[in-house]
Amino acid sequence: MEEKIKIEPKSAKSPALAGILSVIFPGTGALYNGNYLKGIVLIIIFAGLVSIQGRGGQPFVALLLAGFYIFQIIDAVNEAKSTKVQPETAGETGLQAAGLSGTMETANPSGSISWGIILLLLGGLFLLANFDIITYESFIDYWPLILVGLGLKLVIDHFSAKKS
Repeated sequence: MEEKIKIEPKSAKSPALAGILSVIFPGTGALYNGNYLKGIVLIIIFAGLVSIQGRGGQPFVALLLAGFYIFQIIDAVNEAKSTKVQPETAGETGLQAAGLSGTMETANPSGSISWGIILLLLGGLFLLANFDIITYESFIDYWPLILVGLGLKLVIDHFSAKKS
């Protein structure tokens, strides 16, 4: 009789450590998870949000900073949870003979391109404001357009999902 051994994959990264690193300094949780580009971008966004705190726009800028801070913690923890690794065994017997190896599997990314577009637009607007092409005050006056765009995207996604 052949015995079947069920082995649960373990998380390759510690979600708790990723969260703690993100609490200490935003972006370091993504660096710990191996997403170096994402970590650097998060650090730059954090630095930009902190630097514009003194230029006005309160309370919007403070709420934006708080939301970003919480988002990057949750994102680091979820990303660490989604990375799984199968345990390895020594030799060609056991798990390797059964076809299991110590390869790393990650969750496939899902979603849409809308968050990337939103970040590009926000970054472009902040860049234009830094070079005094537009003012931060005018940028802060029109921030609800971001909510309108997100709402439109959700409505379009809802109706396109019904058609499918």
